[in-house]
Amino acid sequence: MKNYINNPQIAAKVAHKISLNKFSHHIGLQYTELHEGRVLAELPMQEHLEQQNGYLHGGLVAMLCDTVAGFAAYTNIGLTEQVVTGELKVSYFYPVVGEVIYARGWVVKGGKRIQFCESEVYVIHNAQERVCAKATTTMVVI
Repeated sequence: MKNYINNPQIAAKVAHKISLNKFSHHIGLQYTELHEGRVLAELPMQEHLEQQNGYLHGGLVAMLCDTVAGFAAYTNIGLTEQVVTGELKVSYFYPVVGEVIYARGWVVKGGKRIQFCESEVYVIHNAQERVCAKATTTMVVI
C-alpha cells in the first residue's frame, strides 16, 4: 500500500484501522493508496462475490463505497477520534463486471463532527475506466 499521508501518526492509525476490518480481508479487498482525504482500493473479481446474473453483488458494491469513504474520513480526523456511517446513498449506473474492481473514496467537506464523503466503484475495460456506482456518505465523527 502506498502511503502519501504527511502525518505519520495518522498514517499509522488508518493502516491499523484497515488491518482491523475483517470483512475487507475476507473478500480480498486491498488498499492500494492512502492520501489525506482520499483512499483507493481494489478487489479481484471472485465467483463467490457474484449475484445470480454474474455481476458483483449490489450489497458488496455498497460496502465498497461505504468502506473507502469511511477510511478517507479517517485520514481527516484526530488520533483519538473514530468515524461511523451516518448515511449512505448509492447510485448504480452499470452492472459491475470485470476482472478487477476498483473503489475510491474521498472527503468532499470535512468538519469536527461530520465528514461529507463521496466514493465510486469502477472497472477498467478495453483500457477505459467505467464508473459503475457512485455514493454519497455522511460519516459521523465520534
